[in-house]
Amino acid sequence: MRTYAVHASVVRNLRDARRGDYRMTDISTAAGNALRDAVCSICGRHGDDPAALLEILHELQDEWGCVEDDAVPMLADALNLSRAEVHGVVSFYHDFRTSPAGRVTVKMCRAEACQSMGALKLIEDICTRMGVPLGGNGDDARVTIEPVYCLGNCALAPAALIDGRPMGRADIDKLENAIAEAAA
Repeated sequence: MRTYAVHASVVRNLRDARRGDYRMTDISTAAGNALRDAVCSICGRHGDDPAALLEILHELQDEWGCVEDDAVPMLADALNLSRAEVHGVVSFYHDFRTSPAGRVTVKMCRAEACQSMGALKLIEDICTRMGVPLGGNGDDARVTIEPVYCLGNCALAPAALIDGRPMGRADIDKLENAIAEAAA
């Protein structure tokens, strides 16, 4: 069986998959089949309603760790949207990822209050020490460091979130300790 990348000419009608007609796709990998099944299931729970796109994307990311590029045409077809509409939503909202995050996610505030308290230098230092580019993962996929533009913790600037736990008056040592603790 041949394997193709998933795109509009391959994904003809995702709804057929729910009826057991899998002719619409030439995906032969287990991951491709599992992704298709996840998209079918999630969209079905939301009644294939295009107005539920945000909820569907959140569910898909919760299940898969990201919204893979291959999922975009599947979602577009299932919801009767264009690929551009789905891609636009995924790329507009910063909480959606197109590749999995590291085991520990660090969100560093870059808003004005945090900048005035040294956040930009702190971000540069933590990225250097962890060997991680801002907005990406390290080679070992242990840590993801993401910029955010306000955590609402301005009185305790510079602020960070480590796996959803807020940290105020962050410094390089506190960040490294919190990352090590979260990774353990």
